[in-house]
Amino acid sequence: MGLDLGTSGVKTLVANADGEVLATNTEAYPLYQPEVGWSEQDPAEWWEATLDGIEAVLEDPAVDPAEVEALGLTGQMHGSVFLDDEGDVLRPAILWNDTRTSAQCDEIEERVGEDRIIELASNPPFEGFTAPKILWVQQHEPEVYDQTEWILLPKDYIRYKLTEAFATDVSDASGTLLLDVGERDWSPEILDELDISRDLLPDVYESPEVTGSITDAVAERTGLPAETPVVAGAGDNAAGAVGSGVVEDGDVWGSIGTSGVIFVATDDERTDPEGRVHTFCHAVPGKWHAMGVMLSAGGAFSWFSDTLGGPEAVVADQLGNDSFEVLTDEAATVEPGSEGLIFLPYLNGERTPHRDADARGVFFGLSTRHDKSHVVRSVLEGVTYGLRDSFRIVRDDLGVDTGQLKAAGGGAKSPLWKQIQADIFDAEILTPNVDEGPAYGSALLAGVGADVYDSVEDATERAVDIVDSVEPIEQHTRVYDEYYDIYESLYPALEDSFAKNSAAIESAQDILDE
Repeated sequence: MGLDLGTSGVKTLVANADGEVLATNTEAYPLYQPEVGWSEQDPAEWWEATLDGIEAVLEDPAVDPAEVEALGLTGQMHGSVFLDDEGDVLRPAILWNDTRTSAQCDEIEERVGEDRIIELASNPPFEGFTAPKILWVQQHEPEVYDQTEWILLPKDYIRYKLTEAFATDVSDASGTLLLDVGERDWSPEILDELDISRDLLPDVYESPEVTGSITDAVAERTGLPAETPVVAGAGDNAAGAVGSGVVEDGDVWGSIGTSGVIFVATDDERTDPEGRVHTFCHAVPGKWHAMGVMLSAGGAFSWFSDTLGGPEAVVADQLGNDSFEVLTDEAATVEPGSEGLIFLPYLNGERTPHRDADARGVFFGLSTRHDKSHVVRSVLEGVTYGLRDSFRIVRDDLGVDTGQLKAAGGGAKSPLWKQIQADIFDAEILTPNVDEGPAYGSALLAGVGADVYDSVEDATERAVDIVDSVEPIEQHTRVYDEYYDIYESLYPALEDSFAKNSAAIESAQDILDE
């Protein structure tokens, strides 16, 4: 069984040893934004949804609850859950997409050192990471911090509720900015510089290791067998990569969901000294991964569809499909390059390689030649240019030799978007047989922990197959190379203007509020 504690809901999945998915269920819960830039959730709502999800899949006729060998956990990274000495939650969880901690990120660079934090944690501070959240609570809610006995990542809170064990895994812990990523354990130096007690943090395990077993109370409530082992699991991207078979040195996974990810498995720790891409521990014991993350990928397409895709939604309803298909069919009528229309997908700021919360979306090169089909295609291309930024860094600057990419998410469901990826990356795009996301990878990790598989590599060899491949078209790649040069030049040209625009928005609001 795999559990994926996402931002919008928890997905529960059961698979057999051959990798066949037997049952899935998703239970939703709300997101709270009490102030501008804040993003929080109630862990109690996570827990109730988790229990409901487990019950639902075990009631599926294809599943025999007595045959569940183990359970694996994955979920949204970087969040923080503060518990008191009774294990009770002290405040709402602060999530990965919360941006209140810019001052704390600057403080971390000052206290640890800008270069030293990258040397130790393999990443610069980001607002979304866990360490700045802890400092924020220290400084703004000292009464909460004084009562804190444990600080857990989101999925690890669910582990505690399932097993009463306090534990985490190396891949998820890599996103806290408190882990020595090379040593695969908490960094005494970072903890000391930030005045965070090691006693507040759980022990760190490799992803397939067993960390505890479910309690009798959980067994009685859900129908799981008593003493079902629970493995350490992984952060959502590492688990998703396992579920796509990205476990060997040089394997690449590209996921286009709401956000976009380029994920490269490596046998050794490869850190970009400029911090343009992340380096985390992989869910495969003794391995690492380099990763680029853009904040608006499929989310940029959803914005366009929701805002300007009304007519296509009507057509899609009449045809019995969705507006994504109708819009991409329109985009397929346009030649590669969208006749010079270039889209910058920074709708909510950007994470890698441009760490800039002020960056915003731009259509460049717009003319009366362009209609909606050009605009749609430019969004698909612009998102892929953004992913190429990270793909280029890991391939050219970190020396990862790869000519293939395994695709997942919405970008793997569209033949047009897969061809655009192949052409812009100049790489073969492979589609795995299962696209159930991180929940599937966490189920495979559970199988390793239960000795169903000999290793993570054995699990993916037995469970993951390639069902489709798309080769780059050389003529298209040449066209995209020229437009990518322009795309790459636009952010540096606009960086100062993005900052001025953010300041102007705040100033205008103050004036209008007078």
